[in-house]
Amino acid sequence: MPKYWIWQELATANASSKRTPAVLQSQPVNSHPSPDADSCRRRFHYAGDQLCLHSHRGSIFHHPSLTNPISEALNVPSVNVVGRLNPVKATGAKMEVSITRPDDWHLHLRDGDLLEAVISHSAFHFGRGIIMPNLKPPIKTTAAAISYRESILKAIPTNCDFTPLMTLYLTDTTSPEEIKLAKESGVVYAVKLYPAGATTNSQDGVTDLFGKCLPVLEEMMKQNMPLLVHGEVTDPEVDVFDREKVFIDAILRPLIARFPRLKVVMEHVTTEDGVKFVESCKEGFVAATVTPQHLVLNRNSLFQGGLQPHNYCLPVLKREIHRRAIVSAVTSGSKRFFLGTDSAPHDRRKKECSCGCAGIFNAFVALSVYAKVFEEAGALDKLEAFTSFNGPDFYGLQRNTTKVKLIRSPWKVPESVPYASGEIVPMFAGETLEWLPAVV
Repeated sequence: MPKYWIWQELATANASSKRTPAVLQSQPVNSHPSPDADSCRRRFHYAGDQLCLHSHRGSIFHHPSLTNPISEALNVPSVNVVGRLNPVKATGAKMEVSITRPDDWHLHLRDGDLLEAVISHSAFHFGRGIIMPNLKPPIKTTAAAISYRESILKAIPTNCDFTPLMTLYLTDTTSPEEIKLAKESGVVYAVKLYPAGATTNSQDGVTDLFGKCLPVLEEMMKQNMPLLVHGEVTDPEVDVFDREKVFIDAILRPLIARFPRLKVVMEHVTTEDGVKFVESCKEGFVAATVTPQHLVLNRNSLFQGGLQPHNYCLPVLKREIHRRAIVSAVTSGSKRFFLGTDSAPHDRRKKECSCGCAGIFNAFVALSVYAKVFEEAGALDKLEAFTSFNGPDFYGLQRNTTKVKLIRSPWKVPESVPYASGEIVPMFAGETLEWLPAVV
């Protein structure tokens, strides 16, 4: 038997007593005989909530009559929760938080084997995802976006409900007509600006925004099509840790001044300068996504105990003062900031080499990390707005109606995620996290 873990709720009696449900406990599967399908399910009821927790087989038990795409995809503990749940509830020594299903407003799914390996991790946690277009070749046209979307839909597990929201890759030659086609398609929701050479597969990016892209920007403003910005200059004379600040002054301020009604998202904001800039702009027109890594790691994390390639991303991690500024912004309750994981998987061999790729694969630890940040800030009551409300409100979309649940119960992140061509090392590989996501 594989040494995976099952989780079962040891529930106690009714609400009239002072007792509360017992803590979640874990047991190694190989300490039990191989169970049948019925014994893989556990249902408990307590108080007036009729809370039902089930432990499922999936890849945990490998039983043919039970499937659980969560555990099959992740090989990590999972529970499936149904019933009426309070948003925040203490269960003995545990705490649980029920929130509207989040969306991921900045997601790299790649293509081919990598797409098939990572899509289920995002589909478990999120209802929708803004899909980045920096493939090889990049997604420059509406036709290409539609084709890529079809590939994603085919890779989503059949019993997962996840909607990819497509984007176009802005180039010096993108036309206003292409923007009209994108809007009419109903599947393209934004256009991504990569300064040429700024990050992975950005060599086809924009070289002269104000000289070559003005007609496109004007059409985007007319069509209410957001511009998603990788906010770094690529001038080799500018220090890598200062590229966001310089980009704000050289590009973003003039852009907003010239197109005041253009919706702009400063993707993966990393500095106090970026936070202040977003807060200075008109609400509803300029916002920012925030990644898990930029909330919990600073640039020391790149070098502690030796060079740490799996903590290398672009924009690069910054000083502690910037990390704290971002935490303060997102936990303040501001509507200008929302969840965007920037989950960016690479094969281990492309990270652990002489010229490693930038990107952190964080899809299935992201909610655990966000919950930790908000808990430590004493702001769990503001978590749902950041994860689930601010993003769709900015994009003018309906909020999700389903729920997910976070249980404050330790679980261990896998050392790696194998796939057909190799393996991917996730964020916090091998470490124990405190918040366990579950389906409600």
